Formats: sequence, C-alpha cells, structure tokens
Amino acid sequence: MNSIKLPQYIWYEPREVELPLPDSWQVRVHNIAGYNRPAMKASEIGAAITSPIGMPPLREVAKGKNEVVIIFDDMTRGTQTSEIVPFVLEELTEAGITDDRIRFIAAVANHQALDRISMVKKLGEDIVTRFPVYNHCPFLNCTYVGTTSYGTKASINSEVMHCDLKITIGSVVPHVSYGFSGGGKTIIPGVASYDTVVAHHGEIHQVWKDARSKQGLPLRGTIDGSPINADAMEIAKMVSLDMSINCIANRWGETAAIFAGALELTYQAAVKEAKSHYIAANTRDNDIVIANNFIKASEFGMALTALPAVTPQGGSIVIIANAPSGQVVHYLFGNFGKTISGSIHHSTVIAPHIDNFIIYTEYPEDTILGHFADQDRVLLTSDWKQVMQVLEKSHGAGAKVAVYPNAGIQYFAD
Repeated sequence: MNSIKLPQYIWYEPREVELPLPDSWQVRVHNIAGYNRPAMKASEIGAAITSPIGMPPLREVAKGKNEVVIIFDDMTRGTQTSEIVPFVLEELTEAGITDDRIRFIAAVANHQALDRISMVKKLGEDIVTRFPVYNHCPFLNCTYVGTTSYGTKASINSEVMHCDLKITIGSVVPHVSYGFSGGGKTIIPGVASYDTVVAHHGEIHQVWKDARSKQGLPLRGTIDGSPINADAMEIAKMVSLDMSINCIANRWGETAAIFAGALELTYQAAVKEAKSHYIAANTRDNDIVIANNFIKASEFGMALTALPAVTPQGGSIVIIANAPSGQVVHYLFGNFGKTISGSIHHSTVIAPHIDNFIIYTEYPEDTILGHFADQDRVLLTSDWKQVMQVLEKSHGAGAKVAVYPNAGIQYFAD
C-alpha cells in the first residue's frame, strides 16, 4: 500500500500521522519550497531581535517610554511567540522598563478570545503568570485614530493606543486577502474595531478580488497593487507602531527566519523571503488533491489554495483539518444560526468540475457545512476508510494524486 505521512495537531503535541492510500495510485507530494529549513537557534532569534532592520536597537527606542504593549497573534497562527518574547523583554529591561509597565494583548481580530490554556501555549507559563495578558475585544473600547486614503475610518484597541511603545509579533504567510499576512495585518484586523474591519474588508477589497479573478490571477502571494494590504499599512502607521517582528515558518510551524524592525522595511524583507519560501508546485492535472491544513487547521478553508491542482476535466479534493479545539469562531465570516451570520459571511460554491469535495477531520462539527451554498455536495467525515472508498469508486486504479502537506500556508505562483 501507498501511504503518506503528514504533520498534524499543531499546539497539541504535533506529530506525523500516516494515512494509507491504494497501491495503484500515482502519488506525488508537493511540499512548500522551504519545508525542511531548520528551526532557528535561540542565539539566532536573539540576534534578529537585538539587531533590528531600519531602526535603532529596541533598548534605545524604549528609553524614556512609559507604557509598553506587546501584541501577538492567536491560535490560528503558528507563531512560536514564547521563543521570541524573552529577547524582547531583555531589551526592555536594558532600557529601564519595569514589569509593571508592560502588558500583552492577543490580536484575535474577530476570532474568539483566548483562554488561559491557549495563552500559555502561545506565550509560556512564566509570561502569563508574570504579566497581564488581555484579549482584544472588537466590539468595545476602541479609539478612533484617523481615516485612510481608502476611506476606512480606523478605530483601534484603546489599551494599545494608551501605550507609547508598541511591538507586534506575528507570522508572514500567504493570505487570500492580503497576499501575505504580517506587517500591518497584526494591527488591522488584529486589534481593530469590528466596524473598522467591516469597512476595511468592504468595497476596495471586493474590487481587488474581482479584478484579479477576471485576469485569472491569484490573490495569495501578491501584495503589489493590493489596496487592502496598503490600507492595513496606513492604519499601522497611524498607530505609530514602534517595532514589527515577522516570522517565517517551516513545515512544522517552527521559526525558520525572523525579520524584526521598522514596519515597512521589515515587512518588505519578510515578503521577499516568503515569496520563495512558501511556493508550491501546481501540476493542474490531478484526479485527486489531498490538501493538509496543519498550521491553520482551525480554519479549514485555508487549504482551498490547493484546489487549482485538480484537473479541469473533473476530479476530487480532500481537505484534512485536524483541530482538537475545533474550527475558530469568526464573528465577521462565521455562522451563528441557520438564519444569522457575521457581517461579511458568504457561502462557498463548489466548482462544477469537482466530483467529490471531502473534508476529513477527527473533530467534525456539523456547522462546517454552513459555509457551503451546496451542502449536499460536501462529505464531512472522520473515517479515512470512507474517504478512500469514495475516491476509489470515483477514480479507480491509476489515479493521479497530488498531496500538499502545508496547504494552509502555501501559494501557487499562477
């Protein structure tokens, strides 16, 4: 029998899981280009933080500051924040900043709040015990900071705006709206008000998406000309962000590179690296595509990046999304009943050439089906044998199969 080994259970003792495939299938695994880059050593992480891009060392910038906020991304991202924070705190200590003047805020954007278990996974036990760690709430306590050239009226978490030293920690990975995450995205939608995010994702975003779609061009992997990315950068500048820390992840979500420093220069450097690091091959002619969503398992739809690898003549896709905590609550895009949803909810329409649309998860939730306009075309299952039975019946022996181990963070160049 063929078999594939795929990374699973990020944040829950990550490990490889072996899944059997029929021996007659022609199977090819397409990793992201930088999948096997080694994780950074502690000394390398420290060097990246203490020698920032385009700005003086943080210990110098922090001198004379009164209140510090460290903004970090949530559990839908694989950023290994706990490895980075100690070096940031060392710099703040050298600047004379005492612990009682530092707080952490989770940039949950429009996602659910983090509980203590999640905070410890992200930051470490010592940080949660030693410092106040808060969740951003998009519905309350946001301060207007200005209107962008795109017309977005920006309101940002008031605790963030109370602080005169602002640091963000996040990841740069391909993103369906922004081209690449990181940079200004940690501020908007990270710590922005709900109304601000609705406006930010509004008409300018739709026009951009429509234009790219008409040209047959992808959104992931493209920041040039992106109004939503530019809008986010404008808002981050309004906030007067002092230091932006952006991480590049390998196959396991480990930190393979860090770009830290001034907002724009750091983001540009990180994106340049990300473009070659996260690219994956699109052979376009596969009967079956297996899209493993490891780092973003709680957002199953992110694996749809692999969909173009299914042959236009008709084929099947299998999304693997094993998230023990379940799919993330999303107050902007999610369902909150059979008749109610977030302000920008839209139902996914499965393309006609897709014979079988399968979501495999050991932690199934019936609400996943609410994301689809044609729910009867979706097979949601926790039984891998059932997956194989359906695919063998449809495609028989000799099926051409493409496997994407990191579908949630990859992109195709065209």
